[in-house]
Amino acid sequence: MHECRAAVITEHNKPLEIQKVPIPDLEPGALLVKIVASTLCGTDVHRWHGPLGNSDSLPIITGHEPCGVIEDFNGERTDILGNKLKRGDRVIWSYVACGSCYYCSVAMQPCICRGRASWGHNRCDEFPYLLGSVSEFMYVPPECLIIKVPDEVSSGSAAAAACAYRTVMHGYDMLGAIKDHETVVIQGSGPLGNFATAVAKDHGAKKVLTLGAPGHRLEVSKKMGADDVLNIQEVTDAQDRKDWVKDHTDGRGADIVIQVATNAAVAEGLTMLRDGGRYLDIGAGGKGTIAVESMPQEMTYLTVRSGEPRHWLQAVEFLASRRDRFPFDDMISKSYKLEEVNEAMSAMANFEVVKPVINF
Repeated sequence: MHECRAAVITEHNKPLEIQKVPIPDLEPGALLVKIVASTLCGTDVHRWHGPLGNSDSLPIITGHEPCGVIEDFNGERTDILGNKLKRGDRVIWSYVACGSCYYCSVAMQPCICRGRASWGHNRCDEFPYLLGSVSEFMYVPPECLIIKVPDEVSSGSAAAAACAYRTVMHGYDMLGAIKDHETVVIQGSGPLGNFATAVAKDHGAKKVLTLGAPGHRLEVSKKMGADDVLNIQEVTDAQDRKDWVKDHTDGRGADIVIQVATNAAVAEGLTMLRDGGRYLDIGAGGKGTIAVESMPQEMTYLTVRSGEPRHWLQAVEFLASRRDRFPFDDMISKSYKLEEVNEAMSAMANFEVVKPVINF
């Protein structure tokens, strides 16, 4: 059996190891993809620091944001649009829901399917081994829907579309139309926040206000369409931040607030929302408590998990069609080699970069 190199978490909070991992035989319909780029996500850092749920047993190959070219497949396959796939096609691919449970078949909410399969937390000493993206190759299960990457989209940006950006697209689907008079507040200036900033601006918001830190991330926020930014490391008082939003909205508060940082920011974000506004909660991690009596009147509260296959496609097409308006590659702030994965993880954990990419 052939092998390839991969970045493996063998112990939480310890350096990742570059190990040789078996390349499995392909099931009918499965693909083997040679990874070109894998971006890192905050979830990768959380899994490095400690398990996220019962599914995270070690060892695992880190990473769940892959872009690569098809190396091999077992049987004819088509992409999500019905186009025949071939070796050498550059692709990303969806997670897999079971398709038959209550959430999939009745509620039509596959993102909360209890049997849903995702990547970056699967044991690499069990078949099919290669279900993490910081690896020379990755196994693509037969049930995955495949999205071809347009030539106009860089591999790094396409990899980010396989998690961060498609989650944002899912959130905007749930949010609905943004009206021309509405102000959108974005809580967070990381990859999710900066992509959400661009989408809000593109979807017609009158004004987009982005809060985050450190300063170099907020410089990217401006490039992505933020009309004004606030550095939360410099403005440390929550009341001052609320007043900043009120000053931009004739004292009402934002029409829409989107949390893309941490659950700990939700309580503060709700104070920035006007009565009757919409709150979209995307960012994971962290803990917070909401006093129900303090919530705006007649507000709408939305939460998002991951995305449906169509959101992978929407994210890639947004990158391709809006490339002349937004400098998406500026969010890929530093490139690393496989052997530098620990440096990349530490940079992500310490907010030194917006989005690191491992290039192969």
